[in-house]
Amino acid sequence: MTEYKLVWEDDFDGEQLNLTDWNYEYHEPGWVNHELQEYVDFKENIYVENGELVIQALKKQKDGKVSYTSGRVNTQKKHDFQYGRFEARLKVPSGKGFLPAFWMMPTEESFYGQWPKCGEIDIMEVLGDKTGTNYGTLHFGEPHTQNQGSYALKAGDFAGEYHVFACEWEPEEIRFYVDGELYHRVSEWFTKQEGAEKAAYPAPFNQPFYLILNLAVGGDWPGDPDEDAVFAEDAQLRVDYVRVYQKES
Repeated sequence: MTEYKLVWEDDFDGEQLNLTDWNYEYHEPGWVNHELQEYVDFKENIYVENGELVIQALKKQKDGKVSYTSGRVNTQKKHDFQYGRFEARLKVPSGKGFLPAFWMMPTEESFYGQWPKCGEIDIMEVLGDKTGTNYGTLHFGEPHTQNQGSYALKAGDFAGEYHVFACEWEPEEIRFYVDGELYHRVSEWFTKQEGAEKAAYPAPFNQPFYLILNLAVGGDWPGDPDEDAVFAEDAQLRVDYVRVYQKES
């Protein structure tokens, strides 16, 4: 079998996020999933520190109103990949309402049609109040279909120490790993374009995708933070590195 070889990485060794590799995303509260945060590029929300990317969720109160800011970055049109091993070493926040993610979306989302027809690969999602379990998920199809696996730590949690999250995406199979341990594999999916029959397998996972890192606050899945939640170090997604490997073939 041809071995995977490193083709791109970011160890976050500079003084700030490298914008030749990454883009900031900007979205209003409630943009998706009834989430509470506004995605911004403020230095207090997205910064590099001690060789790590830090995405910090913040809570602000003004005139009796509560608002939240956080960060979301991606590699779209700067580093796009079709197939490979995608890996990040990171530590997640802890507390109800937090949903950090390391995931992938297609570079040209309209090729097969808007989500979910376009496909989505979620490599790491850890609920802030259940930090012992990671979820790896594929979204696809019309109607929307998902195939999700989970990995539960035998000891410790994903907020207390760093772990390596990865997926290996090949033309006919996508595999999910935590710390090198395979916990979920998917080889069946489908989609269709607007007004057409189902596209030929392995669509939609046969086109370039880009990487995303973000920290959501509240929303349909994690629920909203408790009123007394403290948005300090426990509200940080800390990323040691991101690496991409591909086979020569």
